[in-house]
Amino acid sequence: MQRRAHAPAAALAATLLAAVLTACSGGAGAAGGDDSKPGRAGSTAPAAQPGKYHSLPEPCGYVNRDTLRRLLPATGDDEDGRDTAKLYKGQAAITYDTDRRVGCRWKLETPQGTRHLAVDFERVVSYQPGVSDEQRAEQLYGRQATAAHIPVSSASPSAPSAPAGSSASAGASQGASSGPHPQGGAASGSPSPSASRTGAPSASGSPAGGASLAPRVLDDLGDDAFIDDKLINSGSGVHRDINIVFRAANVIVTIAYDQWSVDKLHVPASEDLQGKAQSLARELEAGHFGN
Repeated sequence: MQRRAHAPAAALAATLLAAVLTACSGGAGAAGGDDSKPGRAGSTAPAAQPGKYHSLPEPCGYVNRDTLRRLLPATGDDEDGRDTAKLYKGQAAITYDTDRRVGCRWKLETPQGTRHLAVDFERVVSYQPGVSDEQRAEQLYGRQATAAHIPVSSASPSAPSAPAGSSASAGASQGASSGPHPQGGAASGSPSPSASRTGAPSASGSPAGGASLAPRVLDDLGDDAFIDDKLINSGSGVHRDINIVFRAANVIVTIAYDQWSVDKLHVPASEDLQGKAQSLARELEAGHFGN
């Protein structure tokens, strides 16, 4: 009977001891959790500033019809006008998110050769803490200019180069910079049998045009801009590729304009193609980014 009398008391004491130990360990754990991350609650990086532009234009209908006629002059052989109407309507680029990227393509075919025009808009959004959308766009633009080997302009406020420590992948922007080259066209970075970054060759074989037509920074377009010019000889003819890339705040615009000639003696002229491409670039800048 005495043993039975002491059993409940011993059990009660064990229960109380376990409760006390549990409470102490819980309190220590909570305190330890607070101590393991000192100051973390007040050390959050400030939110980066959102980009100036929150939308993109509808690209195929955005380019003025008269501008398209200058860049892609139809021959007038289309009697009912259907082919011409289809040409200037353009073909929208396939993208996964039209809030972030849109584009349009146009193609003119003639017996003498082919012309292609492509316009791409990319709205850059930064997911890096402390890096604004505009800063991220500037980084991506710089990588494209560096990849194109564009000389740095002394008048330009910022050098077109990637900042130290930035990611190695430029994402979709690098793809946009090359531009489309349907039916045998090569991207700007693709190898070709013969490629020149100077003006059109003269009868003596020496380059014409001067330094003003060479690939360069454009100081009067957007926040940052450059133009690239390549003359490529291939088995199917000769073509000149003009690429203009400019940044307006957090949007990067790429214009790819090229002319193919089946007659290798008829070389597309730098001055003509560059002038038309720059006119289009300034039209796009004034239309959507002029505010």
